[in-house]
Amino acid sequence: MLLIALGSVLGFSFGTAKAADDGYSIRTQVRDQVRTPDGKADNQPLPGVEITVTDANGEIVGVGLTDAEGVVIVSVPSRADYTVSLNEGTLPSGKKLDTKTPAVQNILTDSFVTKTKVVTYFTGESQTVSQSGFERVAQRISDGIRLGLILAMCSVGLSLIFGTTGLTNFAHGEIVTFGGIATFVFNVTGLTFLGSLSFIPGIHPDGTFHIFWAAPLGIILGGGFGWALNNRIFGPLRRRGVGLVTQMVLTVGLSIALRNFFLSRFEGRTRPFSDFSLQRSWDLGPINITPRDFVVSILSLLILVVTALGLRFTRLGKATRAVSDNPDLASATGIDSEKVIRLVWIIGGALAATGGVFRGLDEQVSFDMGGRLLFLLFAGITLGGLGSAFGALVGGFVVGVMVEVSSLVVPTELKTAPALLVLILVLLLRPQGILGRAQRVG
Repeated sequence: MLLIALGSVLGFSFGTAKAADDGYSIRTQVRDQVRTPDGKADNQPLPGVEITVTDANGEIVGVGLTDAEGVVIVSVPSRADYTVSLNEGTLPSGKKLDTKTPAVQNILTDSFVTKTKVVTYFTGESQTVSQSGFERVAQRISDGIRLGLILAMCSVGLSLIFGTTGLTNFAHGEIVTFGGIATFVFNVTGLTFLGSLSFIPGIHPDGTFHIFWAAPLGIILGGGFGWALNNRIFGPLRRRGVGLVTQMVLTVGLSIALRNFFLSRFEGRTRPFSDFSLQRSWDLGPINITPRDFVVSILSLLILVVTALGLRFTRLGKATRAVSDNPDLASATGIDSEKVIRLVWIIGGALAATGGVFRGLDEQVSFDMGGRLLFLLFAGITLGGLGSAFGALVGGFVVGVMVEVSSLVVPTELKTAPALLVLILVLLLRPQGILGRAQRVG
């Protein structure tokens, strides 16, 4: 059943998603700039606004009304020049377009970086809320905590695999991506043959699942993907005595192959889940956070606490730490090392997939979402201590906070650079990491 599910996600479902998005489209969203009672700005969707798209010859391509989320999507025949017009007469009473937002906007052919071009209209006057230095730092720390929790969760599996097998798995980021895309398939694309289960709340007749169903299914498949990688690739290689360097090179090739496969089936643009994509932020003192991000942070923290307690107190956790410390001695005491390694791959895959789901909720799903996190994961486990699960928890969290806070002093495009600089410095000054133990080499 697991292999059938994996095959459905990797084959049929991706094909369906691609077929549904073969054409180009223009996504228009209308937002009302309002100010909350405490003086902060907030953008609210405006439904029922008429949007018209015409081509270069003035022919009408499509007309639509914004939905409850203030969004209307108009399909266009090809990548070309278009004009998007907003009918100001359909705006709610008392609402006018922002002086910086013209009612007619031209779209050039070259602006179609992806197959969907986004156009945004604002009503009300431009509201720039000045933040104090303390508020900016607090907001960045809040975002960093959320990213750090996700990095810590993904890093645990990577660190445990290294600790129990000695393998540096450069394909771990693709397991993160797989979890996000698998959840997207269940949540947005749907599996038609599962529409018969629509009598269950949260499962729709078209075979799509609510995110509360889709996320656990994606996580389970992530664990299954980890099991398949160990069972079919790395387990046989270990038994044949293939060297770790050869296996590491294989993971690099596997990473490239999987990333290009995801690109070919999922395409290059980012896509949101169908649930909780637009939410109004909560103002918690100096920080703003959506209910979705708040719940993701709480769930991430709970998962990390459960993982840490499991490693500390359960038989599997003790066996895993024993195999990580000394595989030969662990086997001599009766621990089935191969069974432990197999379970580590499954749990590591499930945790990575969970990180992919949470990252998809935070920043939408893309074909390279895990690959872009990979070096941050390595920075986290190196900072915490290679092979140490608890070190991965600490290191991943610290790196996440560092990445977001660094955007206060460096351009956003370079915010990962300080984390990679820390990786270099740790390797030079304290190779064993924060929680690692120094070992004699040679």
